[in-house]
Amino acid sequence: MPEFAVDGEGRAPRTPQEEILCQVFAEALGVERVFIDDNFFELGGHSLLATRLVSRVRSVLGVELGIRALFEAPSVAGLVERLAGAGAGRSVLRAVERPELVPVSFAQRRLWFLGRLEGPSATYNIPLVVRLRGALDVAALNAALTDVVGRHESLRTVFGRWWGQPYQRVLGVEDAGVAVEVRESSAATLDADVESVSGYVFDLESEIPVRAWLFQVGVGESVLVAVVHHIAGDGWSLGPLARDLAGAYVARCEVWLRGGSRCRCSMRITRCGSGVAGDEGDSESVGASQVEFWRSELAGVPDELTLPFDRSRPVVASYAGDVVEMSFDERVHRGVVSLARSVGRVCSW
Repeated sequence: MPEFAVDGEGRAPRTPQEEILCQVFAEALGVERVFIDDNFFELGGHSLLATRLVSRVRSVLGVELGIRALFEAPSVAGLVERLAGAGAGRSVLRAVERPELVPVSFAQRRLWFLGRLEGPSATYNIPLVVRLRGALDVAALNAALTDVVGRHESLRTVFGRWWGQPYQRVLGVEDAGVAVEVRESSAATLDADVESVSGYVFDLESEIPVRAWLFQVGVGESVLVAVVHHIAGDGWSLGPLARDLAGAYVARCEVWLRGGSRCRCSMRITRCGSGVAGDEGDSESVGASQVEFWRSELAGVPDELTLPFDRSRPVVASYAGDVVEMSFDERVHRGVVSLARSVGRVCSW
């Protein structure tokens, strides 16, 4: 098959599949174009973008590729060879009737369990910090936050217990108690103030998993801090949250410029994942096959690595740590990056 090149920069796509994958790569990476031999990770790709790309491939081509396939074949030319052996994509998500007790996802169950095990903490907080300059309408900002929480049910969900098991309870906007808490700050205390509210401890059983503070630093200068618990979002969520909040604030300003029921004993919590992962008790489900894979893969692995340490490991993790800064010259950095690429790993520093 003849090979074509564009402007001598690289090989252009030769088939419809390669053309689609080049477009998907470019969209995920935020670049204008990608050639079929370009390495996804050398162009700035990382694990979160890899997840987004694989999801996009699933929706566009209808095939199920794992993240591992992208790490092993990080170019369009390499990945297209994996398509022939890829399975059919997961079933399309669709709206279903909501049960009286909404089940939690597996990731949410894990975070809920850790909260019960370790007690209240801010370990899984995700802060969004935005510096604002100019005249700010606090009332419009409050209304905008209410609009965003009203739009996203995950931001107004509390996690109750029924017979010792967690379930989701989506609150109405009027019951969510959304408000931006305004505080005074200064250039000297701002960092400490932001750190303090970022350590807010959520009571997930009784309050929604998002809080916001506005620090007024000086005339025409403010800092907005929104903290989301990981049970309702992740690092990928902060971008949409910031865009939605900004859009809602602008809309509120423009508009103004122009003028829980109790549970019944018959209820039970349905196991989560029936649409995608399925029930672990169903031997034919995706969830059961994944559990079996990891049981087999991790068979014989010790429960705890006996690494040398200078102090006893606590029964419950405290997450206490520190930052140790190190510097490397350019030659060492290039060598480490080259070594990482040669063994199929990503070096992000």
